[in-house]
Amino acid sequence: MLEPEHGLIRQVEHAHTKCWVCVLSCLLLASVYVGSLYVWRSSLPRDHPSVIKRRCASVLLVSALSPAAVKAWIHWADIRVDVSVWELMGVRLEGFVPALILPLLLTMVFYLGPLVHSAMDDPDGFTTELQSVLDVQSWRLCVRDVVWLRNQVVAPVTEELVFRGGMLPMLVPCAGPTAAIFVAPLFFGVAHLHHIIEQQRLQRDGMSVILLVAGMQFLYTTVFGAFTAFIFMRTGHIVGPVLCHSFCNSQGLPDIGFALQHRERTALLFSYLMGALLFLVLLFPLTDPFFYGAIPVCSLAPAPEPVC
Repeated sequence: MLEPEHGLIRQVEHAHTKCWVCVLSCLLLASVYVGSLYVWRSSLPRDHPSVIKRRCASVLLVSALSPAAVKAWIHWADIRVDVSVWELMGVRLEGFVPALILPLLLTMVFYLGPLVHSAMDDPDGFTTELQSVLDVQSWRLCVRDVVWLRNQVVAPVTEELVFRGGMLPMLVPCAGPTAAIFVAPLFFGVAHLHHIIEQQRLQRDGMSVILLVAGMQFLYTTVFGAFTAFIFMRTGHIVGPVLCHSFCNSQGLPDIGFALQHRERTALLFSYLMGALLFLVLLFPLTDPFFYGAIPVCSLAPAPEPVC
């Protein structure tokens, strides 16, 4: 009569151990990613070309090793999977074309207000930007710009691969798909707090200003991280979060305050509102797993959940 109870206790203990392994693995991966930025000692600011090149090399190396970290986690946590590590991390072919287009379209819908704002203020500049997308010479100039490469390519690819592709599979067996969407971004937000050290070292602002900016950055990086985690869980692809990340980096935060002072503020505010409403309406339809096939990471969930 005691054997079932002992079996249940062993299962509970195993579940607790698995959760600790999952959380510690995520902490270790986040620490290695951020720590790699500081292996190069330099008194130069973060936007100096030499600093950017060294840090890009570091995070690219960490990202290249992240599948090995996921593989080690599978072993330590005693997880059984029927797919490859790369598929768990969202690198797969099934449903690739919808994953390439639909999440980015959804993000652009959210930015309807800022896009209309940009077109109103500088129609020629907005048209030029659209034309430059198809201009080979424009792309060549961008590729030679290390700041552009960091913001639009290296940061989106490495951060999404590590903080979404690497961490979400680690968290799903313990927290479940829905909770993982909100837990994983906390690691992403905390990882950006290292800017406090840089700002303090450069002594550009007082500590109160530095902490305020860091707090705001933690807030919006966490919210953004939850969005890309949602995209990853719904599509099972890493390409969508990467493209959304790159697009958001190019646009920055929507400046509603400036829109309120604009001479065409009624039309602008309407476009901001329509963008937000359309985003909410299309959020689930454009990320419907129907477009993307079976989601490998969802196979790790202890029980089926609506988000998958």
